[in-house]
Amino acid sequence: MSPLLTKVLRQRAKGKFLLILLLFVLLAVWLVWRNQAANADAQRRGKQTKQVVTVASVAPRDMTIYLSALGTVTPNNTVTVRSRVDGQLMRLGFGEGQMVKAGQLLAELDPRPFQVALMQAEGQLARDQAQLKNAQIDLARYRTLLTQNSISQQQVATQEALVAQYQGTVMADRGAVGNAQLQLSYSRVTAPVSGRVGLKQVDLGNIVHASDSNGIVVITEMQPANVVFSLPEDQVSPVLPSVRANAVLPVEALDRDNRNKLADGRLLTVDNQVDTSTGTVKLKAVFANQDNALFPNQFVNVRLGTEQRKGALVIPLVALQRGQPGTFVYRILPDDTVALQVVRPGPVVGDLMIVEDGLKAGDRVVVDGMDRLRDGAKVIVASAKDSAAPGGGKHKAHGAK
Repeated sequence: MSPLLTKVLRQRAKGKFLLILLLFVLLAVWLVWRNQAANADAQRRGKQTKQVVTVASVAPRDMTIYLSALGTVTPNNTVTVRSRVDGQLMRLGFGEGQMVKAGQLLAELDPRPFQVALMQAEGQLARDQAQLKNAQIDLARYRTLLTQNSISQQQVATQEALVAQYQGTVMADRGAVGNAQLQLSYSRVTAPVSGRVGLKQVDLGNIVHASDSNGIVVITEMQPANVVFSLPEDQVSPVLPSVRANAVLPVEALDRDNRNKLADGRLLTVDNQVDTSTGTVKLKAVFANQDNALFPNQFVNVRLGTEQRKGALVIPLVALQRGQPGTFVYRILPDDTVALQVVRPGPVVGDLMIVEDGLKAGDRVVVDGMDRLRDGAKVIVASAKDSAAPGGGKHKAHGAK
């Protein structure tokens, strides 16, 4: 091999060596960069594993415990107004849907037949009174003659019997006059109770009868109004001591959507037996209903106040979780880690819940962002919400859920 060829081969081998060395250097630089990028990404992901949560503070407040039920509005009185006598309807003294007072004239029948009957009864009474007076005069004369031995004792006794007979007749006549006066008064139909009249059941000019089932009109007395509702028999026990002590238990009537309060009232009474077919007990509440917000046979939601709790600890209902430990919340520790805290829930009102055990005033609980939380996890607190409403007013709580 010539020296020139050997030199060329050596230069080529040296070039290949340098190229391979450069490739190794580039590979080492790439591996170092990749490792640093992976470490930075891992650190970034580590920071992002801190869950952002929203918390609320446990706050004490006064709560009224309520039991919820469905009820039906019932009038205090419902009266079908009927005529007590038969006759032609001459006049109506009300407008449909009008409020009427007890004793107000509602309808008037043709009074002429009753006036004639009264005149006949009074005439019969006058005739019999005249006969009685004549018999009494004769009796007085007979007694005088008896003292003079001018007539016999039998004649006097006969006259006394005749006077007694006429006295009985006069009493019967007086009764007939009173009956005729009563029948005449029945030609004027008056309202037996105060309330709202419904639609008229008969038109003017028709003959009405005492036996008519529909009557003339129906009156419902709605001031006050009653609401009848049922509670499960196991929920009635806390109510009975207050009823026996004549305590005033507040009752609220709400609309079908359970949003708008219609009226405030009080518990009137509790039924004396359990309905075995439903296992419930009926209760009745009374409402003043001055604005007529309650309507007969209306379905309403009822809330019966049974207990007043002072300084009860409340949290938002959304903070309560259920799982293997039971019912629990995520409590925020001072170092911004969460601790799984088992609690004993109490009654619920709207979006608030009374905590019977497990928390204390001032504790912070997670209300949002608890999907991926674990006991002991680090969190970032986004904001805090006070579970007590502004002003520190009272809340009304339903039965425990």
